[in-house]
Amino acid sequence: MISTAPKIIYPESDGQPLADNTLQFRYITTIQGGIDALFADNPKVFVAGDLFWYPIEGEGIRQAPDVMVVFGRPKGDRRSYKQWEEDNIPPQVVFEIASISNTRKELEGKKLEFYERHGVEEYYIFDPDRGSLKGWLRRFSSLQPISEMQGWISPRLKVRLEVSDGTLQLYGPDGEVFGSYVEIIGKANRESQRAERESQRAELESQRAERESQRAERENQRAEQAEREKYLIQQQRDVLADLQQTSVIRLLEMGLTDKQVAAALGLSVESVREIGSV
Repeated sequence: MISTAPKIIYPESDGQPLADNTLQFRYITTIQGGIDALFADNPKVFVAGDLFWYPIEGEGIRQAPDVMVVFGRPKGDRRSYKQWEEDNIPPQVVFEIASISNTRKELEGKKLEFYERHGVEEYYIFDPDRGSLKGWLRRFSSLQPISEMQGWISPRLKVRLEVSDGTLQLYGPDGEVFGSYVEIIGKANRESQRAERESQRAELESQRAERESQRAERENQRAEQAEREKYLIQQQRDVLADLQQTSVIRLLEMGLTDKQVAAALGLSVESVREIGSV
């Protein structure tokens, strides 16, 4: 029997923009990108922004969290998150950024009820206009308000949330703050420039060390040359002394007097007598 039931269409867009303003967009992309980078080496963590989530097959109910994190599902592109095609695993962590079209009333009413009903474990709302951060944590079958959000660490993400001067900051387990794309590129450029300066400094130090080595080598060569010259001079002196001694002895043996030998060899009479007495 051929089924005549109409095919259910699951829309992938509601025609609304991702964000109402640049501030909301920056928060969404910073949080999504930061969490995605944090779990870049874990193939079983899926992070998405403004993606339709359909929790039940055959029903049109849906939400598009500003940011959602799903542990246990592979990374990859999706046109929507159909939970029945994802081992029936719901997003465990959801972030919403309040805006004109994403009001606190909706976020703390309709969306909170939806996330509570369909298995979200952690739900966070940040209102940039008021600089306020709220959170809910699942306890048994319901999402319960978190009494103190300042410095709160997400049980799932291990990310610390803080509001400073009305600005939401997220810190990874290593203490590094999540940055926008521009901030990340700026930091990378500064690190690259710093590394280049360090490389140049190391190269200059290497050149200085090479010059010192060459100078030391020249000094060593000069010292060796001086030592060789000293040795040769001493050898010449020793040869001359031996020659003088031999000549003095021979001349004396031939019968010449001390004075005659001294005159013939250009020596003092005392030197001749000293040699002759050896």
